[in-house]
Amino acid sequence: MKTSFACITGLGCICAAGISLKAIMPVLYTGKRNPSAPSNFRADIDKTSPVFEIAWSLPADPSANNASRTSLLALAAAMEALEHAHLDNMILKKKRVGVVIGTTVGCTLNNEPFYRAYRDKKNPEVSPIKRFLINNTALYVAGFYNCSGPAVTIANACSSGTDAVGLAKSWIENDICDIVIAGGADELCRTTYLGFTSLLITSQEPCRPFDRNRKGLNLGEGAGIVIVESNRSVKERGVQVIAYVKGYGSSGDAHHPTAPHPGGSGLRRAIDIAMRDSGSKVNEIEFINAHGTSTMDNDKVEGKVIANMFPNSVPVVSTKSYTGHTLGAAGGIEAVLTVQALVDRQIPATAGFEEYDPECAITPTTKNTPIKSGTAISNSLAFGGNNSVLVIGMEHA
Repeated sequence: MKTSFACITGLGCICAAGISLKAIMPVLYTGKRNPSAPSNFRADIDKTSPVFEIAWSLPADPSANNASRTSLLALAAAMEALEHAHLDNMILKKKRVGVVIGTTVGCTLNNEPFYRAYRDKKNPEVSPIKRFLINNTALYVAGFYNCSGPAVTIANACSSGTDAVGLAKSWIENDICDIVIAGGADELCRTTYLGFTSLLITSQEPCRPFDRNRKGLNLGEGAGIVIVESNRSVKERGVQVIAYVKGYGSSGDAHHPTAPHPGGSGLRRAIDIAMRDSGSKVNEIEFINAHGTSTMDNDKVEGKVIANMFPNSVPVVSTKSYTGHTLGAAGGIEAVLTVQALVDRQIPATAGFEEYDPECAITPTTKNTPIKSGTAISNSLAFGGNNSVLVIGMEHA
């Protein structure tokens, strides 16, 4: 039984579209994007695919010179979200504060020289291993703020950030925490870049989700953090609730290591679970922030599921057309952008979309689209067959 509502009181985001949420939204609404060849690492391949890198040198954390880029991205977004929620160290010290952040493998695979030297039995020095051990993303943020609640890092592929927000909802509703810093963070690196290239699902052009002529995804990096707080804590602090995490659903289809189930069975179940958890009806959904990777299989499966489950042509947007696919950060970033779109009562055009694909069965937004300030869905489909869905609304269930 729910003992509290999962209130969202703060938002923070950093991605290729901007280094703060305030900077990001105008970029989305003007349709600007500029993916380019990677600059922070060498790919050493003949044909490179553009990526959505963050044009900003992240500040070094004076307390940990070995902080990874992923940890610093998470911290940057958390700082913005906590400031937005009017939370400082004095308040955090008095509350049960949990941290749950999704990520994948970006920050752990940047040690190729170490691996090569170890393979060749050259006895490399172990600083890369020490760096790995101190960069558990959730523990890094929890340690920075001396949080006293649970700290969990979720590595559930591309649904990690969404699953993190879903777990935060559970912690609040079951009175485990008063406040949760939740979301996702991931950096670009050579290993993930080459890995996705080898799967033949990256595009040498800017991505175009759901478009008939889409060629594949562009990778990105960033972090998105929401502050999820109990209604009791909100009342005690006298702060404004921005939105609510109304529902969360997750379901695996166990179909293939990388490809979604052709019929979208796992996504259907996840949406159904999230909708029932939220108490929302299909006709109450104002828009869907789709996973929308711009790959052939994902867009086809996701589009058909949306068209079938939401037959009244609910507006659909893929914000990955501005951020790239940020892997473990995607669900956190998209949760933040979904909330802000509800606040703004507007969703952006899906950049790059030009031609309807009957196999996708949906037409995403082609211009800034006004919406009512109601309820929205954010989808995440992950390698390994996991599907996770958030229902976010301006009123609680």
